Amino acid sequence: METHLMEEGFRWFGPGDPVPLSFIRQAGASSVFTSLHQIPYGEAWSREAIRERKQMVEDAGLRWTAVESVPVHEDIKTGRGDLKTLFENYNNSLRNLAAEGIFAVIYNFMPVLDWVRTDMRWVLPDGSESLHYDPVRFAAFEIHALKRPGAEADYSPEQLEQAAAWWASLDDDARDAFVRTIIDVFPGVKWALSLDDIRAMLAKYDGMGADGLRRNLARFLQAVIPVAEEVGVRMAIHPDDPPFSVLGLPRIVSQASDVEAIFQMVDSPANGLCFCTGSFSARADNDLPEMVRKFAPRIHATHLRSTQRLADGSFYEANHLEGSVDMPAVVRNLLDEQDRRRADGRADWQIPLRPDHGHTMMDDLPKPAGITPGYSCIGRMRGLSELRGLMLGLRAAGRL
Repeated sequence: METHLMEEGFRWFGPGDPVPLSFIRQAGASSVFTSLHQIPYGEAWSREAIRERKQMVEDAGLRWTAVESVPVHEDIKTGRGDLKTLFENYNNSLRNLAAEGIFAVIYNFMPVLDWVRTDMRWVLPDGSESLHYDPVRFAAFEIHALKRPGAEADYSPEQLEQAAAWWASLDDDARDAFVRTIIDVFPGVKWALSLDDIRAMLAKYDGMGADGLRRNLARFLQAVIPVAEEVGVRMAIHPDDPPFSVLGLPRIVSQASDVEAIFQMVDSPANGLCFCTGSFSARADNDLPEMVRKFAPRIHATHLRSTQRLADGSFYEANHLEGSVDMPAVVRNLLDEQDRRRADGRADWQIPLRPDHGHTMMDDLPKPAGITPGYSCIGRMRGLSELRGLMLGLRAAGRL
């Protein structure tokens, strides 16, 4: 019996990923979201490199369903440097991906840092470990480690007092480990950034503001979306994580009005969204089921996870069907969109999903540091199985 579920995927960071493709297939996924992390940001991806990675995936019995991601160089975000060459390289990457049959491309426009957490191994009551964001600890990073001018104005007196006390409780080794948690978090790429590197990157955004960052995003989209349309690529911007200002930087993909503005920059089906329930859910004013309904035709990929917001402004990664996200309503609306696409005869009717930021649990807990928090196998496999059960249950309920 056909159930027409969403396409089930896993993030895979390439040959060095401690979770091999064979495990991903055993978890029940049929596809992967992956990227060519070995290629420096701003350089073009060759067809040969793309074909090599695609062959690895297909040899394991899987499909490369979405590129996560073709990174956007910092010079594009700041509007500086040789933008013509950077746009040409990006467009050549899109052409080469399409030539190899890969059409969904995820990217983000978060300045300086990608997603931010303050604790990568926050222990939950059941003994599993989660990713956690605490504004007090981030205040400690900004004020006492990075020493960002004006950072104190972004926090309450109570938070400042708590941050100072927490920072004072750490020895030098603990402080160094905490700083690395903040600035060297991105899986698959290790930039070995220093605090001085972060300060230099921040300086390039001085005076820019949200409007300036939006102008730079619009210029990028105006340069690449026509090529994406030409070759059939669907671009999918990832929301900010967390969806509010950090380091005094603007965030422009944090709520529904931001997404509307981005779609208006270049009004094209190729200018789409990666709907990440975890990122959007860290803001209480985001109505996720309604956002799916509103933006459904332009959702080209999904990350399904849930955060649990706490009263002190912190949040942690909850189990996939728990936390602050109404996951049944979100998935129901995504399945409805799939049905509309199938009825319209679209070849790309199936929406790819991946479970994101799973807990470190069970046999993954004692494994060495090579297991990346949020990307262990067992926690994501649990999430995928729960999401599959949810989809089957929703489909079955629709037949009753």
